[in-house]
Amino acid sequence: MTVPVRIAQLSCGPEYSGVQNEINEAARMVDAEVFYPDIKLSELRRDFDSFGLDVRSPDLKLAIARAKALVDGRVNADAVFIASCFRCAEAAIVRNELRRFIHENSRLPVVSYSFTERTTAATLLTRMEALTTIARRRALLAREVQEGITMGVDSGSSTTKAIVMKDNVVVGTGWKPTTEVMKSAEDVITTALEEAGLHMEDLDAVGTTGYGRFLVGKKIGADLIQEELTVNSKGAVYLADCQHGPSTVLDIGGMDNKAISVQDGIPGTFTMGGICAGASGRFLEMTSKRLGVEITELGPLAMNGKWDKVAMNSYCIVFGTQSLVNALAAGSFREDVAAAACHSVAEQVFEQQLQEVDIKEPVIMVGGTSLITGLVHAMGELLQTNIVVPRYSQYIGAVGSALLASGFIKGE
Repeated sequence: MTVPVRIAQLSCGPEYSGVQNEINEAARMVDAEVFYPDIKLSELRRDFDSFGLDVRSPDLKLAIARAKALVDGRVNADAVFIASCFRCAEAAIVRNELRRFIHENSRLPVVSYSFTERTTAATLLTRMEALTTIARRRALLAREVQEGITMGVDSGSSTTKAIVMKDNVVVGTGWKPTTEVMKSAEDVITTALEEAGLHMEDLDAVGTTGYGRFLVGKKIGADLIQEELTVNSKGAVYLADCQHGPSTVLDIGGMDNKAISVQDGIPGTFTMGGICAGASGRFLEMTSKRLGVEITELGPLAMNGKWDKVAMNSYCIVFGTQSLVNALAAGSFREDVAAAACHSVAEQVFEQQLQEVDIKEPVIMVGGTSLITGLVHAMGELLQTNIVVPRYSQYIGAVGSALLASGFIKGE
């Protein structure tokens, strides 16, 4: 019988908002248990005072003291989940400081999350799954070389990808827009195998990830069915040859975004989601359609424009579309509109998500949007660093799945 992963919860407000039951259910779904670290009243006062962050909320004071107990080793846990209401500015500061404190002073994987009254277990599932994976499979995540013949399938919200690897080399790829989940997966698998000159029976192991990972994984008998946070981070550092030392992985997707702080190939802190689709690849798809160009042409177009010549608000995809229409109606150049759209998405990702992780170089951009040069340039300007975009970056989930699946050949 598998021993449940113990996830320490540091939070403010989920009991009053009705979210606590959803947190517990999400943990149960991945065979984990959430608990509040038990500390004495005298420890609470001492630990809060020593932390040096003045807050008014009693629940936040308790969260700070519990974090100190975890770091000091007075409470045992396998992972940490930090949660607070998205409306509270004080809680946002505490959440960020606790995440950094635990990450820098322990080996515990941490995820922080700002919830609303409508947060569900399904929303939290990927985060809980990632925490349990890191806690249970550190040896698997430490893999640096792919062995044998393995395939990875990434059934994403916008596109489906497949990769075939043989002895640490990509030998076949497949890509297409996601329509019917299984049909799209079958098509890319066929394409990747044909390019590799192989058949399903030649494969030693298969891994799946993405939104359709469970359906696809069950149908094809996958050895590894894994959420995209750990898979993408592993694939990114592998392709960028950054498996030793710190790095930051950024994936701006079609529906949500992922920002992951990685140390020696192991995810430490991470966040995913986004307040609105205006901060995702979906907005850039809409922009390209408005400008009458393919999404592959948007990046080069943006590189020839000036983003500050167009007022753009992509915080909400509706307002962002209105900004597009207004700018074009006012006679703005298409290049400037493209540049403004890329800069706006980068800015929203920076404000909404990159505050939730410790940004350490190199910053590796992956996913389909990493091929939009205008977006990569805008993100580099905001972070004041050169962004790394490795080869096969658009296949990142499939590569990570193929790499990790090879661990199952040796029973890892």
